[in-house]
Amino acid sequence: MATLYKTATSEFKDVDDVREASEQQHKIKNRVLLVASRGVTYRHRHLLNDLEALLPHTKKEAKIEAKQDMELLNELAEIQGCNNVFYFEARKHQDLFLWISRAPSGPSVKFHVQNIHTMDELKMTGNCLKGGRPILSFDSNFDSEPYLQLLREMLTQTFGVPKGARKSKPFFDHVFTFSVVDGRIWFRNFQIVEKDAATGGTLQKNEKPTMVEIGPRFVLCPIRIFEGSFGGPTLYENPRYVSPNSVRAAVKAQKSAKYANRVADTQDRDLRAEANPMPTDPLKDVFE
Repeated sequence: MATLYKTATSEFKDVDDVREASEQQHKIKNRVLLVASRGVTYRHRHLLNDLEALLPHTKKEAKIEAKQDMELLNELAEIQGCNNVFYFEARKHQDLFLWISRAPSGPSVKFHVQNIHTMDELKMTGNCLKGGRPILSFDSNFDSEPYLQLLREMLTQTFGVPKGARKSKPFFDHVFTFSVVDGRIWFRNFQIVEKDAATGGTLQKNEKPTMVEIGPRFVLCPIRIFEGSFGGPTLYENPRYVSPNSVRAAVKAQKSAKYANRVADTQDRDLRAEANPMPTDPLKDVFE
């Protein structure tokens, strides 16, 4: 209180105004808790490491059990001082689901992560300084549906690095692009190159910067949006979503149908052979 009074008297300001400005300065910014379940594969783990490197405002937590109550994630977020949660849920050591939640009140969304390609795997020529803040780019399709507008706001709050975040640098040198194609969200990461690719010198005034992809790549298929954090009433459910278990069951059924057709053809051939026996050759024993 004495410090606030000295500041107010020295600058001829009201003490309440100084207190309000101090509270705004120390207001909790967007922080993201990065959590994975047990059972993630090496590809999933590398994707988590890439996101941790690209998002300096994240705090990584140890793995938790997949069958554990998800309300624990809200408590972990409160302990770590985070108001957003990235929860990567692995199932059957092959399927990866991403929960993005605004803790502790919601909303939350569940995605199926597909077509994962990490930075080490792609080996792109693009590069950016670690800790740089990204520019978020959303295509015009996000304005077409109300649920896409909600997803855009949630992605902005989680992927957008706030000003003054820990380990962040005060400049922008890469772009996160989110594109809606076939009802899914495609993520790409590009470097902003402000140099001439041929000479390596600075660009002229009439020249525009170029974009070079860095990685990673992945596709988010929205499954369901909940009103609360990791649960609650359903705000939106994707009618076009097909679970990976159903896809694998259809593939197995197709293979089993091919096998059943092959067995049926074999049985039909045997029945035809019995119904139409070969005539006996009268000359087959001439030379015996």
